[in-house]
Amino acid sequence: MAEISGSTDSRFQSLVDVIEQQLDNGYDLGSSLAVAVDGQLVCDVWGGYVDEARSEPWQADTITNVWSTTKTMTALSALLLIDRGELDPHEKVATYWPEFGAAGKGDIEVRHIMSHTSGVSAWAQPVTVDDILDDDKATAMLAEQEPWWEPGTASGYHALNQGHLVGEVIRRIDGRGLKQFFAEEIAGPLDADFTIGSPVENHHRISNVIPPPPLPIPEDIDPESVAIKTFTGPAPEADIAHTAAWRAATIGAANGHGNARSVAKIQAVVSNGGSSNGVSLLSADTLDRIFEEQSNGIDLVLGLPLRFGLGFGLSAPDNPMGITSGRICYWGGWGGSIVVNDLDNRLTMTYMMNRMQAGLVGNDTSMALVSTLGTLL
Repeated sequence: MAEISGSTDSRFQSLVDVIEQQLDNGYDLGSSLAVAVDGQLVCDVWGGYVDEARSEPWQADTITNVWSTTKTMTALSALLLIDRGELDPHEKVATYWPEFGAAGKGDIEVRHIMSHTSGVSAWAQPVTVDDILDDDKATAMLAEQEPWWEPGTASGYHALNQGHLVGEVIRRIDGRGLKQFFAEEIAGPLDADFTIGSPVENHHRISNVIPPPPLPIPEDIDPESVAIKTFTGPAPEADIAHTAAWRAATIGAANGHGNARSVAKIQAVVSNGGSSNGVSLLSADTLDRIFEEQSNGIDLVLGLPLRFGLGFGLSAPDNPMGITSGRICYWGGWGGSIVVNDLDNRLTMTYMMNRMQAGLVGNDTSMALVSTLGTLL
């Protein structure tokens, strides 16, 4: 049987059992699980290995690239400025970032870029992976292009560029880039081992992600569809996360590094009324804004029924993760990681792993964790 380290309140042992089972059957290679209740960690476990050679076990301080779980950290950064009255989600993006108003984007509001409804879900061609690793070039390119659908009318998942869009607004307001702002205003005060990108001194603790099988793409899909333009604008392979260039960049939609513990310590701010581990960051009024519905329908990029609030996915009867009711907001990362914030139960659950599975929203482990959590509440 897999060796599971750490500790848990007995109430959440069935969640730990899911992690152990998925490590035992080889679906997961290395993973971590955490639960925070009332802003305090009550479950913090990890197990498995950091590499396919199984040369070293996953340790308490092992971290990995968590892909789009990073978006929840970018969302919190924007919500912090909203809480301080420095950012209005209903204001035009161009009010803060004038260049963005070009090419028919003058009416796009901050809430649109926070909820994947801006019409600018990726970079227009021509674009290369190197382009998006250069923050100044990447944001300038986004400012110059046209939206691909009428902003605010539908969601189209901003897979790689949401952090550039929201991060540039933060930089124009505060003067600090997203990476620095998040580190100094959120991760630092909460003493959380999570970074956007990863400093060189942390590289020895990173468990490299194991790329998933390729996504199945229907032969008859329109090459001019929003989905194809998004997934090819650009289309990095998962092993880009192994490179120093990726780790040095500011990809606020995808290159966050952490583990379940650090994600839970931060996201518990949402489930626990604005504070975590005794540190208060957000007001109740700001948390309410997360639940202002921005879109509800088939996402133009993912092709799934999704309901978005301000910066997070929201529960809905046809939610693909099985998060169907309650005052819950969530999101996760490519390959399967997930964070669930349940405000009714003042609970945050997080799962981070190194072996990526096929699909863009959840994997078998995260689905099982969500289902099991539902039986405990």
